[in-house]
Amino acid sequence: QVHLEESGGGSRPPGGSLRLSCVRSGPTTGRSRMAWFRQAPGKEREGVAALPGTGPTKYSHSVKGRFTISQDNTKKTLFLQRDSLKPEDTATYYCAGGSPTSKLLWPTSYRVWGQGTPVTVSS
Repeated sequence: QVHLEESGGGSRPPGGSLRLSCVRSGPTTGRSRMAWFRQAPGKEREGVAALPGTGPTKYSHSVKGRFTISQDNTKKTLFLQRDSLKPEDTATYYCAGGSPTSKLLWPTSYRVWGQGTPVTVSS
């Protein structure tokens, strides 16, 4: 029932900016959560940032200070912002939704996924 659709990917130069969007549709529950993941070629899918129901935003230690996750007022659109992109940011970025009880940056904690939006950072 829940559908997620990412957009905003593409080619970016190093040092450029990235702003990804994820539009959510369908029913929600009181424990519905959303998060961003990414997967580079030959690597495991990794968590980037997640929005807990309460408390501070959860960021992966590997990207903390580099990405910012946010939502619009309707909580139907999730954003991922990054300035000063690096080639290491090249990956397909996925929006995820679910009702995780823990491990907010683990892919297995989420049940619904978007199709992903590729991001390539190169000169």
